Amino acid sequence: VQPPEKPLQAEEWNRLRESFQSPEVFEEVMFNSMLRCNSPIDVAKSLLTHVAKSNGDIAYNLLVKYLALCVQQGQTSEICDVYDIMKIKFKILEGGAYNLLIRGMSNSDQWRMALTLLEEVKKIMIPSRTNYESCIKAAIRHQEMNLAFELYHEMLAKDVVPTLDVLQAFFDFNRGMKGAELQKELFGILLYLRENQIYPHKTFMRSIKLWFESIPGGNWRGHLTNITDSGQCPVCSHQLEDCDLTEEEYNNLRERIIRDVIHGTDTFRKTSPQEFEAFQTFVENRLPFDIVIDGLNVSHIKPRKMHCENLFDAVNCLAKENARLLVLGRKHMLSNSSNWKREIMKEMQNKAHFFFAENISEDDAFLLYATLRSGKHCKFVTRDFLRDHKACLSDTLTRHLFRKWQRGHQIAKSEKVFLSVSIQQPALPYDCVVQTTGDTWHIPYKDTFEEKYSYQVPRKWLCIQQKL
Repeated sequence: VQPPEKPLQAEEWNRLRESFQSPEVFEEVMFNSMLRCNSPIDVAKSLLTHVAKSNGDIAYNLLVKYLALCVQQGQTSEICDVYDIMKIKFKILEGGAYNLLIRGMSNSDQWRMALTLLEEVKKIMIPSRTNYESCIKAAIRHQEMNLAFELYHEMLAKDVVPTLDVLQAFFDFNRGMKGAELQKELFGILLYLRENQIYPHKTFMRSIKLWFESIPGGNWRGHLTNITDSGQCPVCSHQLEDCDLTEEEYNNLRERIIRDVIHGTDTFRKTSPQEFEAFQTFVENRLPFDIVIDGLNVSHIKPRKMHCENLFDAVNCLAKENARLLVLGRKHMLSNSSNWKREIMKEMQNKAHFFFAENISEDDAFLLYATLRSGKHCKFVTRDFLRDHKACLSDTLTRHLFRKWQRGHQIAKSEKVFLSVSIQQPALPYDCVVQTTGDTWHIPYKDTFEEKYSYQVPRKWLCIQQKL
């Protein structure tokens, strides 16, 4: 449907409606098309008026579509009018309408109205990330920093994860600003990146650099660099944090994971206690391993290759250095099928220990158990991120240790480079997260923006030093 270019009279709308193949959805289709073509507001309004006169009422979904068009065009007074109508007609609005209203108001000179709407949303549900970020950005643009940070901390407290976009806005809008409190808040965002192993992309990294260099009297200087394999920064000669856990940290972590994750509530959902017991016995009789491999995960690395060939390549690669390997497999791998050839499986079993679990088992718990029982040197291979298990670890310190251990012990490669001659750059001796000594900051960054959580460790760093 092509929307009209100017407002129509009632009979003209009726004629259009009758010529439409499904008259009962005419208004909805017409509004969708107006949104797509960004039609003038008065055209949309004339349809709304026509519907109100014909039916004596306007359905909720049509009002929301009209509202979307008003927001798209920044028509503040219309947004307010629609809100007034909706408030009278409907006791409660759903998330979609609130998203539009908050977005529309936060981009206008009546942006404080968005805060009132946010309070309304809080009475019925946890506001969405978009709700919070629209309000935060409005507060930042109007230099109401205390308010912006208050909302930011509130969203974190409610486990609503901020986008890199809103975090970057804090740095962009505070260039050249004075104030110890403000600095502390922005340092806090950098520590949030550290805590959650988040790598900023290039544009965000540049915003951080420019902010540091703009701090009045701060004397900060930023340089882009690559850290040497030994973990030394070529710019400031500072040695980055070691990624090894101390004996005590390792033992604590091992106990906690075995207690909370492996014997916790979630392990036996997809495996039976008997099977897990059999696995523990199997492991205890063969300890220690050097590398534990998630066989199913690795077998899918190159989509055009047979599964058993992918796994065979990985096992060959890793067995080179006389490493003791444990491969976690599934029973169906023994079935001699088109993807799992018996003779290849036999040959692999000469090079590695194999444990074949039931086809429905969850391998993460097996993987963690075998790796942690083998000792600090043992690494594991999977392209999964093990996010669920982090969630079972209740306190931040254990979560921090888990991630740190994971960064140092997980061998995870993308399809392209996984099967290069050495299984990976040796897990780096330094820890690849944001770190600070007070007068230096080291921030690892990615070239491109990735919304997805990533285990691929960046090799590029921003070094920021304060010259005193």
